[in-house]
Amino acid sequence: MSPAPTQHVETVDFVMLYIVGISVILLIGITIAMVYFVFKYNRKKGHQPVDIHGNIWLEIIWIAIPTILVLSMFYYGYTGFREYRDVPENAYIIKATARMWAWEFNYDNGKKLDTLYVPQGVPIKVELTSQDVNHSLYIPAFRIKEDVIVGRTNYLAFTARQTGSYDIACAEYCGLNHSMMYTKVKVLPENQFYTWLNAKTDTTQN
Repeated sequence: MSPAPTQHVETVDFVMLYIVGISVILLIGITIAMVYFVFKYNRKKGHQPVDIHGNIWLEIIWIAIPTILVLSMFYYGYTGFREYRDVPENAYIIKATARMWAWEFNYDNGKKLDTLYVPQGVPIKVELTSQDVNHSLYIPAFRIKEDVIVGRTNYLAFTARQTGSYDIACAEYCGLNHSMMYTKVKVLPENQFYTWLNAKTDTTQN
């Protein structure tokens, strides 16, 4: 099995499975308990339910267990959030400009393209600005999305571990052709990326 395109993918998928797993266990447990009590206290069997008052241990359990579960979900979710908000000092910076209905990526040597090219294994920081309305840069394969807000510079960060081509979409409704605001992020081997970056013409193939 090939590794995930970024480490963040593994984190997000783990958190998702963790939350779904807890939800399924709770669903099954509650359903079994409901069915059990329906049969146990069926009126035809003559059982009389008895109210429980002042059981301190029961009260502690039903407070402590949900609290621990919710805090664990928060911890794993926050850990994943910090992964793409904490930018390494050596990150390569690319400026992205969103407008109805296209993306423009600007490199430090003046190159401008509608496709995002990045080097494999190098931390990337994408600085996001909008020329008109709110947009949102979303890379589904990397499990990252960041809003592009008018009048403000936002950012997202990632380190691509696999070469390849991945979809970029706008995840914020931005007008008539919002659904057509797609492009690609293309991950190149590091040496090939810098060869492409310093070339006068685009030497990559779509």
